[in-house]
Amino acid sequence: MVEKRYETAVESLADLRELGIIHDGMTVMVGGFGLCGIPEHLIRALRDTGVTDITCISNNAGVDDWGLGLLLQTRQIKKMVSSYVGENAIFEKQFLDGDLEVEFNPQGTLAERIRAGGAGIPGFYTPSGAGTPIAEGKDTRNFQRPSDLGRGRERAYILETGLYADLSLVKAHRADGFGNLQYRMTARNFNPMMATAAKFVVAEVEDIVATGEFDADQIHTPGSYIDRIVRTVSERRIEQRTVR
Repeated sequence: MVEKRYETAVESLADLRELGIIHDGMTVMVGGFGLCGIPEHLIRALRDTGVTDITCISNNAGVDDWGLGLLLQTRQIKKMVSSYVGENAIFEKQFLDGDLEVEFNPQGTLAERIRAGGAGIPGFYTPSGAGTPIAEGKDTRNFQRPSDLGRGRERAYILETGLYADLSLVKAHRADGFGNLQYRMTARNFNPMMATAAKFVVAEVEDIVATGEFDADQIHTPGSYIDRIVRTVSERRIEQRTVR
């Protein structure tokens, strides 16, 4: 069995330039929702490779000094494909200055585009965004909703494409030696679908157990999708701290 475990996040990415996975202009998926379930050590390791002109697919862009905000600080991201970016002042400035391209998606559409890419589905129709600027330049067709079949009522649907990346960086709670993953609570968010939708997948985890220790019914992502795993200690940050 191929050894998938690496001692540090830096080591897990160290040879990916040589393998052609990491390169300028690459597309990267990064799991997480806000600061929950983000592969924080892998993000820093990616920053330290010096790769530039990244197209980054992620629900949001972290905050100014954490998560993907670190890659925005160094201007390594050329384009963000996201659904929410309201917590990052660096993102706002680069976007308004014309230095950062942004492709906004309704959140459910983004999730389905990633899932579709992982399932080998090149495109799908959705009513989300129909009749809005999001629909500009996209094929629009009328369909009956499943609940309306046979009733003659139709509504507009727009074509959205599946997403697939050169590299996915995901965060899980636990892994076994083969790379089977378990996620914990809200950290499950975008990570499972991103783990299926890239040529190469590296998972950052909090614990690694012996292969075979997981009940097969409790595996959230099969290890066949995962190329490398690294155990790290997370730094718990609160995105918006509220006090009395």
